[in-house]
Amino acid sequence: MSSTETPATMAGTRIRHSFLKVLTGSDLSRRRLPLMQAHADASGPVLWLTACAHGDEVGGIVIIQEIFKRLQRNGLLCGSVYAFPLMNPLGFETASRSIPFSDEDLNRSFPGNERGSLGERIAAQIFNRITETEPTLVVDLHNDWIRSIPYAVIDPIGAQTAAPLHQTVTDHASTSGLLVIRENEIVHNTLSYSLIAHGIPALTLEMGESYVVNERNIDIGVRSVWNLLTRLGLTQPEPQGEFRYPLPDTINGDIYHYTDKPWSSTSGIIRFLARPGDVVRANQPIARIYNAFGKPQETLNATADGIVLGHADSSVAFPGIPIMAFGVKP
Repeated sequence: MSSTETPATMAGTRIRHSFLKVLTGSDLSRRRLPLMQAHADASGPVLWLTACAHGDEVGGIVIIQEIFKRLQRNGLLCGSVYAFPLMNPLGFETASRSIPFSDEDLNRSFPGNERGSLGERIAAQIFNRITETEPTLVVDLHNDWIRSIPYAVIDPIGAQTAAPLHQTVTDHASTSGLLVIRENEIVHNTLSYSLIAHGIPALTLEMGESYVVNERNIDIGVRSVWNLLTRLGLTQPEPQGEFRYPLPDTINGDIYHYTDKPWSSTSGIIRFLARPGDVVRANQPIARIYNAFGKPQETLNATADGIVLGHADSSVAFPGIPIMAFGVKP
């Protein structure tokens, strides 16, 4: 594993850049994952940041870069920060959600298998590198639909996972300053769930649109991650105080549940009646679908009180597909 190390900051923090080799190409070129590290002189908590498991989700890469710039300037009080800013370089280079060679979703391949598929082998190297450091918290950065608000995601409580661990994850998610959304269904092979199943606190931050770097969302992501660094005692608080994402007054600190219903039951053109970040009430019209002649085919109504998280990336409707995502009250 090749590496470079920067001189220590005034606070004694050492920044190191290196690579984790994942495979060798047919032309004998090496495919590697960038690995970033920051270490204080004093021992303490260990935070991991990961991004770009899906190659079209590029915002997390820049958030991690900006966090390490701050660490270089300000230093760590104690402990260590590690990061894989680009977990799926093959997907990133082709703007593909999956791993192009095998058409696998890396974030459905954890904890991985060293003798398994290509995706499982990459996932195993990532997972093993993370777990060997015994992290205090892992934050996996993702991006959502093009028109969506940032929010924190926590996994549902599994039958074999201790409730205190989930409470720890929930507390960290609330510290992020973002709206907290709990998934309804367990997806066993995501990075976050696989870590939790191994007793390691992990959460996901969905940082707005995919494909391009949205500077507003980058700033939100950096400030949100800095909240977590501060909570863990790794860094000093921001001079402007703890970050809180601006939400409508009616949205309090409760945990909301994720839903992508109602689904369309007809085909046509979607015209949205509620925007990302809007508060909606049960049975409120949130979208209408029109046919090619402009005739209304269907009006979709909110299934419960909640907040709009995002719109589908396309205004094309087909029967049985989601067109919006919501955080709803349990």
